[in-house]
Amino acid sequence: MQTAVAILQKYWKHDSFRSLQNEIIDSVLNGQDTFALMPTGGGKSICFQVPAMMKEGICLVISPLVALMKDQVANLQKRNIKAIALTGGIKSDEMIDLLDNCQFGNYKFLYVSPERLQSDWILNRIKSLPVNLIAIDEAHCVSQWGHDFRPAYLKISDLKKHFPKIPFLALTATATPRVQDDIITALGLHNPQLFQKSFERKNIAYMVFEVEDKLFRIKQILEKNPQPSIIYVRNRKSCLDISSQLQSLGFKATYYHGGLSPKEKDKNMQLWMQEDVQVIVATNAFGMGIDKANVKTVIHIQLPENIENYYQESGRAGRNGEKSFSVVLTSPSDIFQAENQFIRNLPDKPFLTAVYIKLCNYFQIAYGEGMDQRFTFNLNHFCLKYDFPILKTYNAMQFLDRQGILNLSQEFSEKITMQFLIPSKEVIRYISMNSNDEEIILTILRTYPGIYEMQTAFNLQLIAKKSNHKESEIQAVLHKLKEKDIIEYHAKNNDTTLIFNEIREDERTINRVSKYLEKQNLLKTEQLKAVLHYVNEKKTCKNKLILDYFGEKITNDCGICSYCISKKTQTVDIASLSKEILTLLKTEKLNSREIQNRTNTNAKDVIFVLQELLEKEALLIHSNNKYSIKL
Repeated sequence: MQTAVAILQKYWKHDSFRSLQNEIIDSVLNGQDTFALMPTGGGKSICFQVPAMMKEGICLVISPLVALMKDQVANLQKRNIKAIALTGGIKSDEMIDLLDNCQFGNYKFLYVSPERLQSDWILNRIKSLPVNLIAIDEAHCVSQWGHDFRPAYLKISDLKKHFPKIPFLALTATATPRVQDDIITALGLHNPQLFQKSFERKNIAYMVFEVEDKLFRIKQILEKNPQPSIIYVRNRKSCLDISSQLQSLGFKATYYHGGLSPKEKDKNMQLWMQEDVQVIVATNAFGMGIDKANVKTVIHIQLPENIENYYQESGRAGRNGEKSFSVVLTSPSDIFQAENQFIRNLPDKPFLTAVYIKLCNYFQIAYGEGMDQRFTFNLNHFCLKYDFPILKTYNAMQFLDRQGILNLSQEFSEKITMQFLIPSKEVIRYISMNSNDEEIILTILRTYPGIYEMQTAFNLQLIAKKSNHKESEIQAVLHKLKEKDIIEYHAKNNDTTLIFNEIREDERTINRVSKYLEKQNLLKTEQLKAVLHYVNEKKTCKNKLILDYFGEKITNDCGICSYCISKKTQTVDIASLSKEILTLLKTEKLNSREIQNRTNTNAKDVIFVLQELLEKEALLIHSNNKYSIKL
């Protein structure tokens, strides 16, 4: 048998293992159940891929992430290692062929989702395979207190009965102490060897800044640190908006979100990977499998959903070991927006029931039927028909997907994008000469005010409803405008595919999973509270706050986070600064940023003094956010 290092050199072209990898591999080779808690970028996949290559037989890898499965299979195949993934959408006869290949074709890796193991015939086929190792990736999904709980993970422990002598390797990047205990119990790990890498990233400076103008602060950060950067935002529109604004400021930027085609995703990612652009603005769809060593700065301009996601996204900075920055920019309205997005849009049991029943009615599925039926699905059309809020409905469907009741792809992008190519005054002239099109065009302009500046995602059903026209009439106007080169118009056929995994049983189906829904909603509320505590806590080292969340205690402050830097900063003489600001405002009106630049003082102190002067009624603030002396 070749040594672990020899396998690593032969297939991965590395001469040595990273911290803990060798120890985890040895534990697995000794037939020991093993739990590896390794923060993002720690090289978890090597821990099961190397020992599996050293032993006869095939490694069963259980993962909830289709994209990650495909990515790992593609990487293994590039190294001439035989690997297969049983992802959604594969027909039964094709599945049989793939499993035959695993049994007779000398394959080394079989990737499956936990939901696949709930199919008796697939499980029976797997039982007949020469399995040498069972790796459970994203193992936190087995815990009801994990940040992405999936009940199908609870069934994984049944594999212990079929493979009692085969080691289990549970892997996760983020798990609190409560989640760690859950994983060991729920997977039935027998006296597991626990390998835990510290969550501390000593080269990352965690920064939290409350700012009035986030774009201005981003500009300052990117100018000071011109190396590769990631800016995380919450939605696709923000991706386009921030990327466009950065380009107008002279930065080379691109964007990445789940609604892009695979070709667009790859093109934009390569622009950033090859450093043709400095910045990639992305939703959390970006990052899986990304390993770029020299990322200097990761910026969150909206509050993350939980500390787990924030930690993973922050950890994409500084993998070369050099000092790097993880920055959160906040404003007073962020707390309301986060609660509105993450808490108020959580589906409760009545809403989940309503969505599920209407979904079955939408596709005309009779009670007791529907299992394995497949449909093309448009979220916007569905929500419009039943007057459901889109985000809350999306969250409900995500929950149904995680429970294994249905499968859906995550690409809910619009079918149409468009942009006006002529100035607004020319559009008005066109409307005056084509009065039949007036109502439709004005509805489009009112709904999408930025449609002159960029390609804009376009909801056909919404415009039809708002303008009181048929969809076919809207399409006819769009085609006419395109022919006249008034608009650029792209129609995309990228509705999601929806597969029902169970027969329709209405309340009975929902009653079975509603206990998980209640726990999920409670968890998400607690997680957002932890994020708010991290952002708002002004008297504790940010590094300490993160480590404490994951159950790791340290005594020393990091010395480089925003809290530690603020302690070192020389105290500003408030009285002198107040006098200086009043002198400036005697001659002209200025906003806070202009005052900051003129006084060469940090924003926090300027805002403090301005608030004091406003309370003393020494200043006036105008509608354009400029200050003047009150006469």
